[in-house]
Amino acid sequence: MMDEYHPELAEYVPTADRPLRRRGTLVAMRVMVILGLALLIVPGVLVTIGVASATAARTCAVYVKHYAPDATGSSAPFQVFSPGGASWLGWQCYATNTEGNQTYITPLGLIPSAPGPFRP
Repeated sequence: MMDEYHPELAEYVPTADRPLRRRGTLVAMRVMVILGLALLIVPGVLVTIGVASATAARTCAVYVKHYAPDATGSSAPFQVFSPGGASWLGWQCYATNTEGNQTYITPLGLIPSAPGPFRP
């Protein structure tokens, strides 16, 4: 078996006394990577929030129409704690009456979806 000899590496001695790139170049690269990641992630998050908000509003309107038919409106804000204690994070459904008072209807969850079949 032949002994592998690399003449281009014969006199190579790695030096740790100087960096491969200047400090300014490293900072610029880090800024570009962070900016690129933000430009990839932020639009997806904004679209997801918009779709969830619209779904929560439509689902809440269906729940209000079924459980509080005399209500004049509905709202579905995102809350950390629900007044009913059923959930602790997500979209909550409220019915609005003619005086502007809001009545809690149901939690819609972190990812709202269409309502299931109503049971008496």
